[in-house]
Amino acid sequence: MRADTTSGRAVGFLLDLIDAADADRVRARVGLPRPVPEDLREAGRRISPWVPALPSSVVLWMLQEDDPDLNVVVWHLLTDRETALRRAVLDGVPFGPGRLLAVQVDPALRDNQAEPPVPDRVARVGLVAALRESASMAAARETASMVYRREHWQTVAEADRENSLPGYVRWALSVRPDCPPSLRAQFGSHRKFDFRVRQAGILDGPAGYALDHGPALDVLKVLSLGHVLFPRRAAEAGDALRPLVRDHLGDREEAWAVLAQLLDTFHGTTAELVRTAGAIA
Repeated sequence: MRADTTSGRAVGFLLDLIDAADADRVRARVGLPRPVPEDLREAGRRISPWVPALPSSVVLWMLQEDDPDLNVVVWHLLTDRETALRRAVLDGVPFGPGRLLAVQVDPALRDNQAEPPVPDRVARVGLVAALRESASMAAARETASMVYRREHWQTVAEADRENSLPGYVRWALSVRPDCPPSLRAQFGSHRKFDFRVRQAGILDGPAGYALDHGPALDVLKVLSLGHVLFPRRAAEAGDALRPLVRDHLGDREEAWAVLAQLLDTFHGTTAELVRTAGAIA
C-alpha cells in the first residue's frame, strides 16, 4: 500500500494515533511508507472532487481557521447556492470562536471576484421584513443569503423570538453550516426538520464525524487532510478515535493488516471498522 493513495492516507491518519515507534513497525508490515507532508494547495486539490459528498460542516471548520490563504481554498469549494458564505469570505467575516477582528481578504479574491448583489427585496424593505415576506423556499434562500455576520444572526434570533419567522426561512437558515446551534434549537425540532439538517451535512463536530459517520474510508480521507485544512478542529477527531485504536488495534501488526484489507469495501463507521479489524485479528 502506498502512502499517497487515499487508502494509504486513511490508514496513516489512524497510525498517527499510536506510539511513533510502533507505527513505524506497522507501516513496514503493511508496506506503508511515511506520508510526505502536504501543503495547502495540494490538500485543496485533493479535497475538491469530494465536495459533492462532503458534509457542509467541514467547510465551516475550515472557515473557523480565519486564514486568508485557506479562505481562497474554501472559495473554490463553495457552490453557487452558498451565496452567504461567499459574501462572508469577501467581507472578511471571522468565524473562529471569540474572534472579532476582520480576516484579511486575499487580493486575488478581493480584486477578481464580485460580491453577489443585494436581493431587490432586501434593498427595498430591509432584512427582517424581507425574511417575513418570503413565501417560497427560493425567496427564503435568496433573502437568507444576506445573513452572514454575527450581528445578522442576532437580528434574526431577536426577530424570531418576537414573532416566529416563516417556515421556509427557518429551513433555509437551519441547513446552513454557519447557523448558530442556539438559533437552530430556537427554531424548534421536528423529525422531518431534523432529517433535513442531517441531510445537509450539519455535524456537531469532528469527534462525532470521526465516530459515527461512514463509510469509514470517506471519513478518514477527509480527516487525513485535517492537519492542513482545519488544524484547530482536527485534534478533536483524533482524541475521539485514539482510545478505540489503542484498545482494538494497538501495536498488533495483524490487526492493522486486516484493517488495511477491509478499508476499501467497508461500509460502516470508522469506530466499527476499528472494532471489526481488532476482532478478526
